[in-house]
Amino acid sequence: MNPMRIVVLGLSLSSSWGNGHATTYRALLRALARRGHTIVFLEREQPWYAAHRDLPDPDFCTLGFYDEVDDLDVYRALITDADAVIVGSYVPDGIEVGRIVQDCARGVTAFYDIDTPVTLGLLDLRECAYLSPDLISCYDLYLSFTGGPILDLLTERYGSPCARALFCSVDEERYRPLNVPVTYDLGYLGTYSPDRQPTVERLLIEPASRAPALRFVVAGALYPSDIDWPANVVRLEHVPPAEHPSFYASCRWTLNVTRADMIRAGHSPSVRLFEAAACGTPIISDSWPGMEELFAPDEEIVLAASADDVLAALSVEDRGRDAMARAARTRVLAMHTAAHRAQQLEEALCAAGSARRRARSRPRSAPRPLQTAHA
Repeated sequence: MNPMRIVVLGLSLSSSWGNGHATTYRALLRALARRGHTIVFLEREQPWYAAHRDLPDPDFCTLGFYDEVDDLDVYRALITDADAVIVGSYVPDGIEVGRIVQDCARGVTAFYDIDTPVTLGLLDLRECAYLSPDLISCYDLYLSFTGGPILDLLTERYGSPCARALFCSVDEERYRPLNVPVTYDLGYLGTYSPDRQPTVERLLIEPASRAPALRFVVAGALYPSDIDWPANVVRLEHVPPAEHPSFYASCRWTLNVTRADMIRAGHSPSVRLFEAAACGTPIISDSWPGMEELFAPDEEIVLAASADDVLAALSVEDRGRDAMARAARTRVLAMHTAAHRAQQLEEALCAAGSARRRARSRPRSAPRPLQTAHA
């Protein structure tokens, strides 16, 4: 297809500190650039991210910053002339940003929701600060981190002209097996979240307490100081993306823990699943609807509900563990790389562009009234 000019207004590209958006955007936009597209990423200046920038000058896109929504006037012509404009979830003042995009963009407009179940929950409570129900029907395309029934909800209840799953992905050139010393029996990489912490306690802290001869590691920001970590659990405040492969390689197994909203919705894979698999590290994960569509249980992944399940996995011989890791890596390289997602995004933007041209003379339908909370 012809190269596109794409503008993305997202939470953060420059800093991966305390958010998974940056990793997702970096992999996807780098893959789009490799396919010949020109990308500009616009990021709202935030003190937290400004103090922890690990990619201030990307080589795959132009990175611009703005202090307030009004400062987007500087980029108005860029937004107007772009072939596609994508607004991400959790963008500060995202509703106002979305209205600006709808007002001036001539190309396809898309909302990229990296937090779909959370977003819909906030919409139910009338507490979403970055998206409103009426805006959903204005975007030509709703790109969702969650697949399954939620896509029907977006079209039938909220009037999205087109809702498509666009899962996270992994840059296979950066995430690959490394020959480094194995230091830990089980490692977990994730920012603290109150709704994930009970699972971390059940699937990591309890096994660590029961198996003092094994070594565990938890890497991520924002963990409260009053957590009682067992002596055999090492804490790392932050592991930058460039060091993720070596972190995974240092672990015999890695743990994946999913937020409660994502578990209820299902079909919401974390980027950590694809990263770890690409690095050849076998995965222990909590379970949710749709997981079996991504990885075959007991062949490509271990699904655990209890500390007993985790300890049983940690006792698997190296031959069985390595076979599972190879199978998961094969699956990810065949279906879940950034190159796959870039192609899927191209196809979605092209389809939305064709639908936009067909519907240009027809008014958009109003969103359906809010009803009961989504399933």
